Amino acid sequence: MALQESGEMYLETIYVLSQKGSSVRSIDICEHLGYSKPSVSRAVGLLKKGGYINVSPEGFITLTDIGIEVSQKLFERHTLLSNMLIRLGVDESTATEDACRIEHVISEESFNALKKYFENL
Repeated sequence: MALQESGEMYLETIYVLSQKGSSVRSIDICEHLGYSKPSVSRAVGLLKKGGYINVSPEGFITLTDIGIEVSQKLFERHTLLSNMLIRLGVDESTATEDACRIEHVISEESFNALKKYFENL
């Protein structure tokens, strides 16, 4: 199943929430993203069907191996792009918002070139 940008956003959110050391539930995603329960429920169902997450009978959400791989990649892109824009003088709020949009459309080749460039500064 190919992920749309919204699916990637959900995966990245699940990853970020899980890194805080707590169990992740749909309500946590709702609160973090400011989305409605029906929207999150639909997305969780699609991510589960696509093999990106597992949902326990108690409603706890965990990433599968492929879910971890995709979400870590997105998180790395978001972090590097945010930091890069901040270093270029963009205010943090704008840099974070722009990085969130860019991370979903930038090619692997361009991202790797930016990553290499900024690592060598």
